[in-house]
Amino acid sequence: MKPEIHPDYHKVLFIDSATGEEWLSRSTLTSKETRDIEGEQVPVVKLEISSVSHPFWTGKMRELDTDGKIERYRKRYGAGKK
Repeated sequence: MKPEIHPDYHKVLFIDSATGEEWLSRSTLTSKETRDIEGEQVPVVKLEISSVSHPFWTGKMRELDTDGKIERYRKRYGAGKK
């Protein structure tokens, strides 16, 4: 491999904002916010959603319909041809 062309791969603390779940992993992501973990300064990356809070992975699928689009679709196409 050529030297000095690869990004810095280091420990990162990921935080799921929806649940507050935290886990330590490795990544090339960085942030200005850091936290001291086991005597080492680790960047903190906050995620809006992850596999911990995503409805597909948690099994809590729900429909978010603020404009009534789903209901209009069901009225128009829901019954189908018989």
